[in-house]
Amino acid sequence: METMVQPQTQWALDAAHSELTFKVRHLMISNVKGEFRKFTATIAGEDFNTAPVTVVVDAASVFTNEDNRDAHLRNADFFDVEKFPEIRFQSTAFTKISSNRYHLTGQLTIKDISKEVTLEVEFGGVNKDPWGNEKAAFSVSGKINRKEWGLNWNAALETGGVLVSEEVKISADVQFAKVTA
Repeated sequence: METMVQPQTQWALDAAHSELTFKVRHLMISNVKGEFRKFTATIAGEDFNTAPVTVVVDAASVFTNEDNRDAHLRNADFFDVEKFPEIRFQSTAFTKISSNRYHLTGQLTIKDISKEVTLEVEFGGVNKDPWGNEKAAFSVSGKINRKEWGLNWNAALETGGVLVSEEVKISADVQFAKVTA
């Protein structure tokens, strides 16, 4: 008797309806915003509470709308994209906080340094698009200290303080499409 293999549900990133952004204090008085224009993400399973989440970011896709700053972010002072082309996140837990709020915990790897982070997640829900594709949406936010991943470059200001803060705020609005493999 032949056993039937159950199809594995996966959720693949809908890149056209997703963004991954960051914000960092500049001159201690304003924020500079940026984004990563190329990234993939998958959720491997039907149940979001137990399905592993994997995110892979093309570090060279960093964009802040200023060519010189983008080139500086790509060099060894920051992401060193020649040696470390990817930034990765692999979830280890998805914990419900309230009806649509969760904590997503996992290993964030930048420049081959992995550290555990916990991000805030708001589950937007599941719906079908006009073509019958099932979609799920999430808003994600969190903060990291960039120096913990070897992103150390800075400059002292004449008036005290530093040019770029250590804290980086991360934000993502992501939509996934259900795929059965």
